[in-house]
Amino acid sequence: MRTKAPTTRVRGIAIAVALLAGGCGQGRDAPPPKPRTAPTVTVAGSDDRLPTWRAPRIEVDRRNALTLAAQADRALSEGRFVEDDGALPIFLALRAYEPIRTRAEAGVVHSIDGLLLQAREALSDIDTDPGALDRVRQAAAALRVVALDRPDVERFLQQVDRVEDGQRFSELGEAALARGDVGEAGGGAIGFFRRALALRATDARARQGLAAAESALIRRAEDAAAREEYAGAERWLAFAAAVRPDNAPVAEARARIAFERAARIGDLRDAGIAALPQPKGIEIARGYLAHILRIAPAADPTAAELRRRIDFAVHYGLFVPGQRFTDGLQGGGRTPTMIVVPHGDFVMGAPAGERGATDAERPTRPLHFQRGFAMSVTEVTVGQFRRFVESTGYRPRSTRRGYSVAYDLRSGNFARRGHVDWRDDYLGRPAADDLPVIHVSAKDASAYAQWLADQTGHRYRLPSEAEFEYALRAGARTAYPWGTGTPPPGAGNFTGAADRSPTGRGWTDAFRGYLDGAWGPTPVGRYRPGRFGLHDLGGNVSEWVADCWHASYRRAPRDQRAWVNPGCRQRVVRGGSWASAPAQTRSAFRAGLDADTTNARIGFRVVRDL
Repeated sequence: MRTKAPTTRVRGIAIAVALLAGGCGQGRDAPPPKPRTAPTVTVAGSDDRLPTWRAPRIEVDRRNALTLAAQADRALSEGRFVEDDGALPIFLALRAYEPIRTRAEAGVVHSIDGLLLQAREALSDIDTDPGALDRVRQAAAALRVVALDRPDVERFLQQVDRVEDGQRFSELGEAALARGDVGEAGGGAIGFFRRALALRATDARARQGLAAAESALIRRAEDAAAREEYAGAERWLAFAAAVRPDNAPVAEARARIAFERAARIGDLRDAGIAALPQPKGIEIARGYLAHILRIAPAADPTAAELRRRIDFAVHYGLFVPGQRFTDGLQGGGRTPTMIVVPHGDFVMGAPAGERGATDAERPTRPLHFQRGFAMSVTEVTVGQFRRFVESTGYRPRSTRRGYSVAYDLRSGNFARRGHVDWRDDYLGRPAADDLPVIHVSAKDASAYAQWLADQTGHRYRLPSEAEFEYALRAGARTAYPWGTGTPPPGAGNFTGAADRSPTGRGWTDAFRGYLDGAWGPTPVGRYRPGRFGLHDLGGNVSEWVADCWHASYRRAPRDQRAWVNPGCRQRVVRGGSWASAPAQTRSAFRAGLDADTTNARIGFRVVRDL
């Protein structure tokens, strides 16, 4: 059995031993070795049994003794100790030849010394040299036979026993790994590898075994993550982190799983958002939300984001509260700018004791707006209405009738004037395009809203009374949107006691101390908007709404729908105007007029369903 070529150190010792042996001649006799039965050499703790090392039978006589001695010296110098032609078997045989017995005994001792040194070097290499352990075993098998009584050999063999025990534990650990018994809770492969390392801390095989066990636990974590069982994945990672002091692979796996988890959650959020416009999209999106809640970490904001988008879809379609938008018209141009009014609750009507209120504004009733709606930010302007008329050839009521009610500067009264229609201002003169359109009837306003619906494919309409008052109050429960008493500066175009007409007239019933700098309607959007971002709801011009007139709210709808009776001739007007008394500027104020009425104080705005 051939050994690894001896190292420089071993070869030097072997040469020195050979020279010493060659000069011994018939030196002093060494005591003969104790007779010993050759045992079976067993690697400690292993089922792999090595045959007992037995020296080959070598016949020695006077004709070959010196030749064999020279051969043994040469093998000793070359570091070949236990092979059939190695130093140890030859010197053992030469001991039986009396003329060179002393030299042979010395050769045996030096062969044992060289073999022990060579085996120790091999033992130090077993973690880096795949063949080193076999060389150790071969040397140990011989040393057990020829030198078991030497303390240094005994210590070496004890080291070999520990190595063999470690190998056995590593083999048991590898077998446990192969059958899936990693031992994360104690025992198993991890337990065996740790027992091996307790015997020898540098055991590379056991270290590799622990790394393999760690990898197996990481794979279990990754498999759990692939099934979206992230709590289980974290549990496996925690087990893996306890396997070795250097748990960089665990940290990398945790980061990788976290990244993939976040990507999965993001994909679910995107799928939920994409589903919202589809038929039954909200139900589908809620399924994605439930999925996210099942797999997302507790502090992950993605679920809250999708829940918010679903809530918006429930209440606002694809919009968000306060969002401004326009829709394109088929013939070119855009709709009036719309703003999304949030859903919510309010009490409609005037409470008992409100100054200036009438029975027409009672009984009050709580209303819940399940869904938001979009309302035009301002009243519809002359320019916007002009596009409708020119596009459709529609003839408004004042045009067909040839007159409307305008304001007379000389008398300070409102009077019928011929040749006044929607193209004119409150005095009957040509109106600028940015003024609110007036001299239009409720039917004209409805026709404009229907044209927008036809042009855009969305449901444009006049607001209901409930929607108008809800938007005007914008959460306020007081008589006026701003609270009580005189409006704050810039709140709107109202009847202010400090206002004056072009001829110097003032109002007999007005807000004390208020000055808005206008007499007659002003261009839309000039004054500060309300809480919902809407301009001029309570002033500038009063506005047509979709409801038929009823003398009270008894039997009125319990939601935001318009209260409509087929064929009704009177429609509701809401909101104060530039010429309304303070009591008519209250949030609850309402009036009923013939649907064909046109005058210089009434315009309209539109809403759009979301």
